[in-house]
Amino acid sequence: MKSNIQTYISLFSGAGIGCYGFKQEGFYCIATVELLEKRLNFQRFNEKCTYKTGYISGDLCQNETKNKIFTEFEFWKKNYQIKDLDVLIATPPCQGMSLANHKKKDELKRNSLVVESIKITQELSPKYFIFENVRSFLTTICTDTDNQDKPIKNAIENNLAGKYNISYQIMNFKDYGNPSSRTRTLVIGTRKDLLEITPLDILPDLQKEKTLREIIGHLKPLEWGEIDEKDIYHSFKTYTPSMLEWIKDLKEGQSAFDNTDASKLPHKKVNGLIVYNAKKNGDKYKRQYWDKVAPCIHTRNDIMSSQNTVHPKDNRVFSVREVALMMSIPFEFRFSDIPFDKLNMLSVEEKRVFLRKVEMNTNFYFHYN
Repeated sequence: MKSNIQTYISLFSGAGIGCYGFKQEGFYCIATVELLEKRLNFQRFNEKCTYKTGYISGDLCQNETKNKIFTEFEFWKKNYQIKDLDVLIATPPCQGMSLANHKKKDELKRNSLVVESIKITQELSPKYFIFENVRSFLTTICTDTDNQDKPIKNAIENNLAGKYNISYQIMNFKDYGNPSSRTRTLVIGTRKDLLEITPLDILPDLQKEKTLREIIGHLKPLEWGEIDEKDIYHSFKTYTPSMLEWIKDLKEGQSAFDNTDASKLPHKKVNGLIVYNAKKNGDKYKRQYWDKVAPCIHTRNDIMSSQNTVHPKDNRVFSVREVALMMSIPFEFRFSDIPFDKLNMLSVEEKRVFLRKVEMNTNFYFHYN
C-alpha cells in the first residue's frame, strides 16, 4: 500500500500535548514514547497512534525501548511504503535544567537523556528533527556519546551537524501565537539533502501576543468550589479557606506578600505559633493581569502556592479549563476515556468524586513534558 502520508515520532511525549498539533494537521504518529504509563493513557484517550503498539512505555536509555521504536518504523516502511520518517520530536525532561527547580541536585544523568534523542535521530535519519526545552538547555552539561561531559549544544553539533542544517533559537512562544508566556530553546534540524529547505523556512511567523482576557475572559466566573455545569473541567482545586483572606483584597499584579495586614501574609501555624512563609518567588500568591499575556504555566498550577496561579478577578486559582486554554490545548482534547458530554451529565457530587479520582493523573497539563 503506497501512501503520501506524513509521519512523526515523539520522544519524552508526556500526555501528548506538545505534539498534539501534528495530529490536528493530519500527521500519522508512528511511535510515541513516555516513561509513565498514566501519561501515555491520555494519548490513548485522544487516539494519537494508529496502532496500539505505537504507544511505548519505557526508559529510552534501555535498548528494549529503542528497539520497539525501530520495529514500529520498519512496520510502517513495509506496510505504507514510506522511505523516510518526516519528523522526530524530542522534549527530554527539563527539571535538571530549569531555573525554577530549587530542589535539583546532581542532574547529569537526566540531562544526558538528550543524547538518547541524538542517537535515535542518527538511527532513524528523519527529514526534520525538533528538540525543545528550557532557556538554559544548550549550555547544560551532558555526557556525550564519546563519554565526555560537554554542553548539550556541542553534543548536538558533534553528532548531527554533518547530516543536518541546524538552527538554535531562544524564543518566547507568546510571540508566535502561544496564548501564554513561555520562553524556550527550540532546536530545528533539516536534512542537508533537502536542498531547498532550511530550518529558517519552517520557523513560525511572528504574531501579536494574546491577552489573558482574550484567552479565558469568556468563561464563567466561579465561586468557591463551583463546577461549571456546562464544562466539568472549568473547576478548580479548593484550598484551605483561611487562605482566601490572603488574596481577596489583592489588585491585579499584587501578591499576598504585598499585604500590609500581617494576618493576611502567607503563613502557617506550628505548635500554635504563626510562622510566615519565605518569599522565594515574587510570583507566588500573585493575582494576574487581565490585559497582559498569560503567565508561564508551571508544574502545579492547581495549587495556590505555585507561581502565578491567582485569577485576575475571582478569588481562586485558575481552573483546569483555563490552564488548558493558556497552554493552547483545544476543547476537543480528551482528559478521560469517558465522553465529555457524559461527564457533564453527572451530578455535582459525582463530578467531585471524578475530579478527585483523576486529580493526580491530570496533573500533566501543568507541564508540557
